[in-house]
Amino acid sequence: MMKEIGIGIIGGGYMGKAHAVAMASVGAVFDTTLRPRLEMVCATSAESAERYRRAYGFARGTGDWTALVQDPRVEAVVIASPQGTHRAAAEAAFALGKPVFCEKPLGASLDDSRAMVAAAEASGAVNMVGFNYIRTPASQFARHLVTNGEIGDITWFRGEHTEDFYADPQTPATWRTTGMSNGTMGDLAPHMINGALALVGPVNRLIAEVETVHAARPGGAVTNDDHAQMMCRFENGAMGQMYFSRVATGRKMGYCYEITGTRGAIRFDQEDQNALWLYRMDGPEATRGFTKILTGPAHPDYAPFCQGPGHGTGYQDQIIIEAKDFLTAIDAGKATWPTFRDGMLVNQIVAAALASSETKTWQDVASF
Repeated sequence: MMKEIGIGIIGGGYMGKAHAVAMASVGAVFDTTLRPRLEMVCATSAESAERYRRAYGFARGTGDWTALVQDPRVEAVVIASPQGTHRAAAEAAFALGKPVFCEKPLGASLDDSRAMVAAAEASGAVNMVGFNYIRTPASQFARHLVTNGEIGDITWFRGEHTEDFYADPQTPATWRTTGMSNGTMGDLAPHMINGALALVGPVNRLIAEVETVHAARPGGAVTNDDHAQMMCRFENGAMGQMYFSRVATGRKMGYCYEITGTRGAIRFDQEDQNALWLYRMDGPEATRGFTKILTGPAHPDYAPFCQGPGHGTGYQDQIIIEAKDFLTAIDAGKATWPTFRDGMLVNQIVAAALASSETKTWQDVASF
């Protein structure tokens, strides 16, 4: 039996729009038991909120996030605003027992994320963090292959999240160039770190370098990082390397990984998000090679969008999959992966990497 649930979204910009479209679409795509009702959107001003309300189809808009959280017709909260706003909004929603979906990173700092986990777990409310890229049908299938031992024991992982929106040093300074939570380690790195945890497992120790490439831009100084590199050792013994950059000239959506196992290997590139490359150590050497697998209805969460193999899914579809998982968790009354605690583990690795870059030494992640 279908039931309505009132959704409030804090933030009406890039991600706010994505989540509004997802909530408006998810019921039709996945036939969810809970059907979202776009109840209220919050922006930095009443005028902006009214513009988003009209554009996205919300019943109401507000310039005050506390009014959204406290409103009785808002039954679940989506936080899609900048990192510095996450903690207060989440804590207020949990105090009322409301489910919360929060965009990554979980908070502006590790302390924030720990406080948010404590609030979530004390309330018992459903909580989830927005790591959308690992939810593509291809990456979900990659997790399935690894978990089922299809490529043997994992020995090595290489991951990156690289883009070039700040590659040009003449690109003006904005809020994204101020404060470490808005830098590459706060913005892009969490996605691939989460991907590594999902595909390979916990990270025990690491060494990292974090760097600002362009220290000044038109309009002001840059006070956060442009790119970073990291070597790590996973709990299962595998070696790992990761690279994160917002100045990677030519890269638009470079969420990529390679996984090497004792019986095979996997490669993936988000710029070709509907393909997964799989190598199996089977058969005669002369016929072995990487096979390109085009995603289709046989892969996770693909069929609800399209019945044709190779036709593909896109960015917005990842957000719709997240919305489905969030609503399913609310309906079941139990948080689903990735929970706030999963988001905190990502922030813990980020904190270890920043400390490693300062001290030029290996760091044990558990000590943070």
